[in-house]
Amino acid sequence: MAMIALALAIIPARRGASARAAEILFADTTTENSVSAPDKPDPLAVAASLDLLGACLRAGLPVSAAITAMASTAPKPMADSLSRVADLLALGADPDAAWSEAALDPDTEALARMARRSARSGSSLSSSMAELAERSRGDAEDLAAAAAERAGVLISGPLGLCFLPAFIALGIVPVVIGLATTVLGNGLL
Repeated sequence: MAMIALALAIIPARRGASARAAEILFADTTTENSVSAPDKPDPLAVAASLDLLGACLRAGLPVSAAITAMASTAPKPMADSLSRVADLLALGADPDAAWSEAALDPDTEALARMARRSARSGSSLSSSMAELAERSRGDAEDLAAAAAERAGVLISGPLGLCFLPAFIALGIVPVVIGLATTVLGNGLL
């Protein structure tokens, strides 16, 4: 593969073709754009943030202070939405109104739903954070399994193309030649 890349870099025949080939050969394969959107936060970072929020709440911090502490380490889209919620709660806003904007954001929708339910019923929000964190870790595991399965499928294509000519040359052609000499040699046709 290095020889092909070197040849494409040395031969200046068509700039467009060599640039596309170089992009294909040296593409960054660590990102999975087809699995998750590029602006979607890392599920493990979200889970760690939710664990931090749960720990702050179990330690006795008020919800606004716990959210402020969590927002400083949360992924960017989630942190922006939660900082506004923390500010509104610190100013004494109704929890339903404070969480209404966060409920519209897909990154914080489940958190906002649980926080609203907790504010209405008086149930503990910290135990809900453990559930959300576990769900986020499960999402990360599902994404990793899907990427691994996809890699297995993508690897089998080039591998099949490498072995197919050898199979035809060493498996099919001798059988056809043997049958043809037998059939044509005995005068059956």
